[in-house]
Amino acid sequence: MTQLSTPTRRPLRQLIAASVGNAVEWYDWYAYTFLATYIADQVFPKGSGNSLVPLLSTFAVFAVGFFMRPVGGLLMGAIADRRGRRAALTVTILLMGGSSLLVGLTPTYASAGTLAPVVLVGARLLQGLSVGGEFAASTTFLVESAGPGRRGLFSSFQYVSTTAGQLAASGIAAALVSGLGEAQMEGWGWRVPFVVGAALSLVGFWIRRGAHETRSEEQQQAAPAGLFHALRHYARQSLLICGITAGGTIAYYTWTSYLPTYAELNAGIDKANALLAGTISLAFFALLQPLGGMLSDRYGRRPLLLFFGVGFALLSVVLLRSLTGSFGSLLLVQCTGMVLLTGFTSISAAVNAEVFPARVRAAGIGFPYSLTVALFGGTAPYVGTLFKEIGSPGLFPWYVTALCLVSSAVYLRLPETAHKELER
Repeated sequence: MTQLSTPTRRPLRQLIAASVGNAVEWYDWYAYTFLATYIADQVFPKGSGNSLVPLLSTFAVFAVGFFMRPVGGLLMGAIADRRGRRAALTVTILLMGGSSLLVGLTPTYASAGTLAPVVLVGARLLQGLSVGGEFAASTTFLVESAGPGRRGLFSSFQYVSTTAGQLAASGIAAALVSGLGEAQMEGWGWRVPFVVGAALSLVGFWIRRGAHETRSEEQQQAAPAGLFHALRHYARQSLLICGITAGGTIAYYTWTSYLPTYAELNAGIDKANALLAGTISLAFFALLQPLGGMLSDRYGRRPLLLFFGVGFALLSVVLLRSLTGSFGSLLLVQCTGMVLLTGFTSISAAVNAEVFPARVRAAGIGFPYSLTVALFGGTAPYVGTLFKEIGSPGLFPWYVTALCLVSSAVYLRLPETAHKELER
């Protein structure tokens, strides 16, 4: 059997290298989300009289970030397969650091005119490229770094670190908003988290430079696969990634991002209580991930995936319809969903990595995964809002249910890979 160049010699260092960098990536990504209103006021003024500005605003906020992610998954995945996982991870974190700094230094529309939104759109393009590539490279790196019987555990840190980055971005944004006046936030305060993110990216880069490459020596010496090799020669596996991910991504973005807004729109819950419930449930969610990973290493991937898929198919409508205007109701619904969601998130990196051989693993995962996230996960808030606007908010829980049913059908036919050696 082909051996890895450094199989599990320093597993903790490998885990830290992937997790810290991934947390920084997602901190930068979510910082933009939390501070979007301040950015919009400075870069996309409503009264500019320039029709290009609102167009660029809509394009940047709602489309560019998510729909650049499949491109990033493909390009950075190819770098990971050709040049090594560590090389791709260093590129993605430097790319995110640079784009974060670019956001922080974006001129205002008042000082630079249309150049301001153009710069911001460019930065968001780079962020989407980086985040899409990060998942492909870090997923592969994490799973290949794990020792025997620990791939699920290592996989779980993908979402531990993602959630840590989200909570850090939320916390820093909230601290700035509460500590600075409105004029200071609009003037320079909104820039601070992005400059901090750029500095953190350098820390992540330093940590990742000391990580060990996980490709085998044989793979390092083999002729590189073409950019679209995985799509052409592993079409079935690519479609399988889409089926595995569809239900998971709609449930993830609904429960971790959209649910507070959904509760405000449909149950009349106070915004402050909605945000507090969301923060508590995210911390709870992060703590659950290693448990899910360890359970999958012992009992298999498929039982956890079915626990997630069937659980959401049966309970999505019940849970979302049970929301009332109280804090306790939202917290209970959100935490219940987080328990179910752990069946997917804690092991998705391992499941995806176990589908492809090492030669095309990163690129093979990156494009179909990021495309599915863009189509179903990134659009979840907009679909939910659309149903509300057309007077049928009750359709959204059924939409979530339908996608989870589709993925559950895939899970039923998915071969169990937890106790098999990782294909090289």
